[in-house]
Amino acid sequence: MSERIINILAKDDELSKKILLELEEKLEARGFITTRDFSNEAELSIVIGGDGSFLRSVHENDFPEVPFVGFNTGHLGFFQELSIDDVDKFVENYIKSEFKQESLHLIETSVHYEGGESKLYSVNEMVVKANKSKAVELDVFINSDYLERFFGDGLIVSTPAGSTAYNYSVRGSVVHPKLECIQMTPLAPINSKAFRSLQNSIIVPPNFIIRFEPKKRYEGEIILLNDGEERIFKNVTSVEINLSYKKIYRIVFSKNIYWNNLKDKFL
Repeated sequence: MSERIINILAKDDELSKKILLELEEKLEARGFITTRDFSNEAELSIVIGGDGSFLRSVHENDFPEVPFVGFNTGHLGFFQELSIDDVDKFVENYIKSEFKQESLHLIETSVHYEGGESKLYSVNEMVVKANKSKAVELDVFINSDYLERFFGDGLIVSTPAGSTAYNYSVRGSVVHPKLECIQMTPLAPINSKAFRSLQNSIIVPPNFIIRFEPKKRYEGEIILLNDGEERIFKNVTSVEINLSYKKIYRIVFSKNIYWNNLKDKFL
């Protein structure tokens, strides 16, 4: 019989460490091998913490195919289905395979700049802004079709999973993760005789590319916030964002977890 390995990745706080030790004890008693270091040979990764812990684990381990499940010891915990009281129930249900696996599409961002190109992947969103809190001026294209000249704080492009994150806080639309699409939401757009920007989010089909072309270089720097992590690029000529074929996976135990999350977290 092959070894059954489970990664357990915990936030560095007392409550998360307590759940970590409890899970190690109960899983190892049932024949599993647990590791606190990520292994691609594992059948599952348990993340203990909040949504930030989940996103860091996914990014740091290069968006692995190993599915995730989360115990919430943070604040919002939209990705983290399980509570600190669910350890015994989780172990029993996991052993009985009483769960389903879901996939979440990532978004892919290609940043073109003088002398090169970088590619980034996001679970929730990519935000395009100017450096030093300045307003950013961007020509916006959907595929090759010109849409608008945006002037304002920035633009968010989010996945359906990320629609309830930063996008939601600026009155973007909530999109069910079963829908394959991306959403573009403006941040404080300025409307004047010179600039006419959309005031609301738009939903874009999965095979379309959103392209931004900076019109002023603002000392040559554009900020990209990739799931909250800041990256600064100089001399950017264009930023292209589309729904990626790349996915991550998670397991869920409740049939109504999405609607229950919306109700419990936001209403």
